[in-house]
Amino acid sequence: METRIQSKAFQELSQAAETLVNPAIQDWKGQGSKVVGYFCSAMPEEVITAAGLLPFRMRATGSTGTDLSDTYFSSINCSFPRHCFNIALQGGFDFLDGVVCMNSCDNVRRIYDNWKRQLPTTLVHIMSLPRKTGEPQVEWFRDEVANLKQLLEKHFDIEITDERLWYAIKLHNETRRLQRKLYDLRKADNPPITGTEALAVTVAGTAMPKERYNQLLRELLNELSESPGNADYRARLLLMGGILDDPAYVKVIESQGGLVVTDSLCFGSRMLWNDIDEGASDPIAALAQYYVADRPSCPRMFGDYERRIGLVRDMIRDFKVDGVILERLAFCDHWGFEQFTIENDLKDDNVPCLIMDREYIMSGVGQLRTRVQAFLETMGR
Repeated sequence: METRIQSKAFQELSQAAETLVNPAIQDWKGQGSKVVGYFCSAMPEEVITAAGLLPFRMRATGSTGTDLSDTYFSSINCSFPRHCFNIALQGGFDFLDGVVCMNSCDNVRRIYDNWKRQLPTTLVHIMSLPRKTGEPQVEWFRDEVANLKQLLEKHFDIEITDERLWYAIKLHNETRRLQRKLYDLRKADNPPITGTEALAVTVAGTAMPKERYNQLLRELLNELSESPGNADYRARLLLMGGILDDPAYVKVIESQGGLVVTDSLCFGSRMLWNDIDEGASDPIAALAQYYVADRPSCPRMFGDYERRIGLVRDMIRDFKVDGVILERLAFCDHWGFEQFTIENDLKDDNVPCLIMDREYIMSGVGQLRTRVQAFLETMGR
């Protein structure tokens, strides 16, 4: 990645974001340790860590087409699962020792069906995530987390004790706190890190052991605290949407003079905005409470819109945001409706808003540049 950050820590983090099998995963596998892939930021990855396994957030980095997966998905399916399953059919995920899916949406739900039938992965599991954030739904998901724990114990012949779960929870909470410090740096008038670079850092956190990631992030934070900030921008932007794991998309936006200072993304703030309760009596209950009710939700969760738009308004104030870009993967039903509602509410708040549909892999770059440039001209500094 082209960057002005002169940091070995950032170089290692950006490399992890640009590839699927990065050196950290290669080292992990070389030691005989196992990797379990998972979909959705609502996945309780702490259970995988507590099992002594490496949780790997599924993405299709490097995909160039969907020729193989188009046999199993229609052309009106979201392009994210099509690219992911295409890589799987090509053998690109053969380093995984298991896959845990989630009913996050119907498109991702289909990955589970096809993966289980077409690929030899010995562990393929799906978790049922509720669609509301109330107490009954938390109780439901507690059973789902307990089932996952038992499945991993049986399949990998290990014991996941409460002590190991609490260690994993504290480790992942440390990751979230460090990532929030990175976001706090972006509140400055001249942030020392761009949105492109920040997304690379958060994506890297889903693809390497947390101990190593936390060490690198601490080093990066120390270096950024003494780094000159970015002052050459026309507007401060908030980027909002679902799955976005490609820093190149943000780079196109920032190449036109916008600076993405915060986000509401599945590979961004929804992973890190608050912590799991370390004072709870039961680690599994604490995980269920966090992933269903406490963390920032996405549009698949019914009845939680006011909290979502409230968080966006808080970010607009705290990060001094000039405008909001809503990006949506084509054929994403959840975000299709949510964008319309958010756009109307932001219009009432006199906050400029741009809606952008996109495919999973970069396409139509010229059109993206043109639309972003026109958008910035309506608010530029």
